Amino acid sequence: MARAPLLQLSGISLTFGGDPIFSGLDLVVQAGDRLALVGRNGSGKSTLMKVMAGLVEPDAGNQVTAPGIHVSYMQQDPDMTGFMTLGEFAESELDPGEYYKVAMAAEGLKFDPDVPVATASGGERRRAALAKLLAEPPDLMLLDEPTNHLDIQAIGWLEQELKQTRAAFVLISHDRAFLQALTRSVLWIDRGAVRRQDIRFDGFEAWRDKIWEEEDDARHKLDRKIKSEGKWAVEGISARRKRNQGRVRALGDLRQERASMIRRQGTAGLAFDAGQKSGKRVVEVQNITKVFEDRVIVKDLSLRIARGDRVAFVGPNGVGKTTLLNMLTGRLAPDSGTVTLGTNLELAVFDQNRAALDPNLSLWENLTGDEGMRVSGKADQVMVRGQPRHVVGYLKEFLFSDAQARAPVRSLSGGEKARLLLARLMARESNLLVLDEPTNDLDMETLDLLQEVLGDYKGSVLLVSHDRDFIDRVATMTVAMEGDGRATVYAGGWTDYRNQRTASVSETITTKANRASSKTARPGKAAKSDLSFTEQHRLEELPQVIEKLESEIGKLSELMSDPELFTREPAKFAKATAALSERQSALAKAEEDWLMLEERASGG
Repeated sequence: MARAPLLQLSGISLTFGGDPIFSGLDLVVQAGDRLALVGRNGSGKSTLMKVMAGLVEPDAGNQVTAPGIHVSYMQQDPDMTGFMTLGEFAESELDPGEYYKVAMAAEGLKFDPDVPVATASGGERRRAALAKLLAEPPDLMLLDEPTNHLDIQAIGWLEQELKQTRAAFVLISHDRAFLQALTRSVLWIDRGAVRRQDIRFDGFEAWRDKIWEEEDDARHKLDRKIKSEGKWAVEGISARRKRNQGRVRALGDLRQERASMIRRQGTAGLAFDAGQKSGKRVVEVQNITKVFEDRVIVKDLSLRIARGDRVAFVGPNGVGKTTLLNMLTGRLAPDSGTVTLGTNLELAVFDQNRAALDPNLSLWENLTGDEGMRVSGKADQVMVRGQPRHVVGYLKEFLFSDAQARAPVRSLSGGEKARLLLARLMARESNLLVLDEPTNDLDMETLDLLQEVLGDYKGSVLLVSHDRDFIDRVATMTVAMEGDGRATVYAGGWTDYRNQRTASVSETITTKANRASSKTARPGKAAKSDLSFTEQHRLEELPQVIEKLESEIGKLSELMSDPELFTREPAKFAKATAALSERQSALAKAEEDWLMLEERASGG
């Protein structure tokens, strides 16, 4: 007997004072679904999710939830009225015996449940809302950008939690690696229509591009037919036209069909101009150290950045990535060591806090008020890479409308603010870009374009990001900041860093294990250790756990090396992919645990 769907939308239509957002939309979510909800910024993803959650009433149609099914929506701005602390809010739907679930989620998501609601930041409030949802848990989770305000470690923790959940979920995210690891099917919103395809996220773009190609072919064929029929209507003999009124009416229908075709939104006009060439050496630091109060940001770091390098800085929130950027660009002095900047540097900075934008001024005023973009005596023009441009024309290249040009910046979405900041940045000539969390809130098409533009950029790039896929696509060097002043330089992007680090840890484990096995304990004396009995037992068993995981990863990698496996046995391929990802994460965790316990056991 077929099971009833968890959630069903039928004939949903919705308009917010203009063009319809949705019209006649049908959608079903079944138990076990893991859906990626994708689409351009402004396409209606968040609105659709709110309709699914019952928070937005459609103009027409029905939202039906199966009896007894609990649907939970992760709120972007949760209402915490009446709660004293974040923990009290997160525990509000739980029995006292389940409060430990919030404590576990708080540890993984890195927030303090005891923080008062009145003083909590927006990011802390969002993390508390996410912890509340995970601790309950519902039958269907609706997750709107859950990785925002999370660092890479917290994203990894959340990834593992969602892999293990038995609940269905619908997920909006710009993080490709996150979507690829978690989702099995795609819901694509495009010009008010929602299409579903049961493919993994890595197949989405090929599917989307095929649909667009078919649309373009159909549009071209229709244009040719209209042109041919229009010529007949103009040049045909009058009497013949009278006898062929059906053909005339058909021409009108063709024109109406063509008018109803909604043209796809273009892509933002991103372009960087590297300006004059910098010196071959861009930044060189020798043994720099920086301490804030009792916290060591970086200790004895030496690094050389050459022209054309793309350097990514990764690590937990609060570890000091932005502080290190400020030292590398000369805006902050180290406590010791030297920072030497190269010659002819022209710096452009993308600030994660969007501080360069005045929320109370219009988009127009934010551009013309920028001294570096101002054209003397012309209030409607801005200087773009040395050439005067009309403000509205330039804004249109970044997908802003005429009406938005005069609207205040505070009315923009997060993605629109990011595009406006990119518009300011790209108007300047530069040869050193500092990009501090540039990917937040950008849709995937804009992310793709930004990655391509950075690939063609002739200058150097310093990048802070928690987007693993973006780092892989852009970075040629990665600086991993792991706390306590430790900063290690690796070649390549995020995946390269993880592979090199895993190899280094494995080599260290082998060396230390061999050294430990060669030692003979002195009679009558116990080895000195700060470990508990449980921790000591864990330390002793970890080498075998690691060896077993490495063996399983090798077998799974060999299985997936078969290029025909996906086509021949898609279910087997999906299971192998999930198993490989799970074991790789478990291996990284086991190696980190071994190093930590070994250092404590040896008094390190």
